[in-house]
Amino acid sequence: MRNLRLDMCYDGTRYKGWQRLPGTENTIQGKLEQCLSKILGEPIEVTGSGRTDAGVHALGQVVNFHCESDMVPAEILSQLRRYLPEDMGIYSCKEVSPRFHARLKAKEKTYLYRIWNSDKPCVFRRKYVTVLPEKLNVKAMQEAAEYFCGEHDFSAFCGNPKFKKSTVRFVRSVKISGAEEIQLQFTGNGFIHNQVRIMVGTLIEVGRGERDPKSIPALFGAKRAEAGFLAPAQGLCLQEVTY
Repeated sequence: MRNLRLDMCYDGTRYKGWQRLPGTENTIQGKLEQCLSKILGEPIEVTGSGRTDAGVHALGQVVNFHCESDMVPAEILSQLRRYLPEDMGIYSCKEVSPRFHARLKAKEKTYLYRIWNSDKPCVFRRKYVTVLPEKLNVKAMQEAAEYFCGEHDFSAFCGNPKFKKSTVRFVRSVKISGAEEIQLQFTGNGFIHNQVRIMVGTLIEVGRGERDPKSIPALFGAKRAEAGFLAPAQGLCLQEVTY
């Protein structure tokens, strides 16, 4: 049984997220599995480095799958580029060690969140940014962002009330830059459900003056209601996965 790795990107606008769902083919995983199964002539199940939500994009998603087919990676790549919809793209396809697992072997993930912080029209970026016309205090957001770095209990930033696993995660860096377009980049060893979007919502509240930057540490280990709102999906992109 061969193990192959795909590096890919996608525009998540019209999809119900990464994870395959019963009753619909309109997921990234579902579309990719359907296409690979057709190309290779056998049932294929893929594993992604992480599950992006409905409407979330990916610039650097990593996937692996097993197959019996002897089709060479270059031909698989060519066929995928031919048959996948235009909002899904494959950078590369290569054979990897049987032990490689896209999710379990990932060491760090980097997410990018984009905010259009202007009252100017944003016609050509509108699918990939969250539009907030009122001016945000970027310096206050940067101050608050520092508190997220390190190992903390992010229970207040988990969007799944039935989440039973540990909510402790290590965030290595949070970088915030820009003015008209504010970019927030989060790098860590893993993120729980909705964590990045709730962190962004909390930082937006800081930028609006609704929350003090120094109040962030009190949120660690707290309940969901204590943290900020869930920021819209379209501003979020899985930027990079490192192994």
